Order: sequence, then structure tokens, then C-alpha cells
Amino acid sequence: MTIALWIAQGFAAFVFLLTGTLKVVTPKDKLAQKMHWAADWPPHRIKLLGLAEVAGAIGLVLPSALHVAPILTPIAALCLGALMVGATQTHRRLNENFVPSLVLTVICVAIAAAHFTQGV
Repeated sequence: MTIALWIAQGFAAFVFLLTGTLKVVTPKDKLAQKMHWAADWPPHRIKLLGLAEVAGAIGLVLPSALHVAPILTPIAALCLGALMVGATQTHRRLNENFVPSLVLTVICVAIAAAHFTQGV
């Protein structure tokens, strides 16, 4: 179970680090070409969302890896899961593919559940 949990955490952290960094460093106009929801958002909110994803990615891995406040890992997973619930709703509203955000929601909830039930 521990290996599968680390794989899930690593995968989710990689995806959130990648997408969060993209939101932080890419100008809004360029980002809106691929991410249609970004056209309606102010630039500072997009950057804040990116920072939240980067912070969540760090929270998925570092607390457990360093054994420093490991309770932060499932909390980060739940917070990222909540973000992905919003992303799923946004993509559904825009008639876009919502499956990737739904899959990330499930992965984040599974990570949190594994940490809370097994005390990993």
C-alpha cells in the first residue's frame, strides 16, 4: 500500500506542480488560448490559483518524506481535491473535457483517505 500511495502522491504532485507553474509564469492572454476559463478570470486570480497548486504539490510530498508535520499531506490532498471539484464543475459548465480534473479529484481523496485511515 505504501508504494502505491507514494506513486499516487508523486503523480499528483507532478501534475499540480506542472499546471501550477504554468499558471504562474504564463501571461493571461497566452494561457486563455488553451485554458478557456482563464479568459474570464483576472490575472491575479489565475496566479493565485497557480500558487495554490504549487503549494499543494509541495504539501503532497515534503511533509511525509521529511517526517515533519505529516498531517499536512492529507490536508494538502483534501485542499487540492476541493480545487479539482471546482475545476470539474468549471469544465462541465464550459462543455469541455472534465475527466482529467475528476480523476485528480479521486486521486487526491484517495491519498487523504489512505493517510487518515492508515496513519501513514
